[in-house]
Amino acid sequence: MNQAVLVIDVQHALSHGVYPCFDADRVIERINAVCAKARAAGVPVMLIQHQSVGGALDQGSEGWQLAAGLEVQPGDIRLGKTAADAFHKTELQALLQRLGVERLVVCGFQSEFCVDTTVRRALGLGYPVTLVADGHSTLDNGLLSAAQISAHHNLTLAHISSFGLRVTSVAAAEICFADQGQPPVPDLDV
Repeated sequence: MNQAVLVIDVQHALSHGVYPCFDADRVIERINAVCAKARAAGVPVMLIQHQSVGGALDQGSEGWQLAAGLEVQPGDIRLGKTAADAFHKTELQALLQRLGVERLVVCGFQSEFCVDTTVRRALGLGYPVTLVADGHSTLDNGLLSAAQISAHHNLTLAHISSFGLRVTSVAAAEICFADQGQPPVPDLDV
């Protein structure tokens, strides 16, 4: 089954800037490990960046830049978004279809916002999802700690059954990509 990795909003403002997510450096290390395995198997890695107007994630600003420590390769695909849903008003769905992607592996920031929303939309569009259980994070919210929020989303998303497809929550070290025998990911202007 053809797969793609979605790395959502691993940007400076959410890792080391204005809104640093809990344990960001270690989460980024785990994301790097998953992406390295994906690239080695010919699985496309898509780096999704939130962009806003008048905030910490203004396109081109320091906060908008990909996080220090996130390993990026020339073949990675970059895609901007303006909503919590990475599919909303973006080329993501068309790009996945062109690549023949049938399953997604999702990681990034923030667990209860862009990660959650994108995972739910992916299910609705027919993509089974592997959620990197220790590859997403967020901030404390005054009621719950960031660790509690992320753990809650691992459990909640894995129990959604109404789409027919499921989310599987898997630790980064246990994620495997079978060599799909695919040619390198083509250069696609998005």
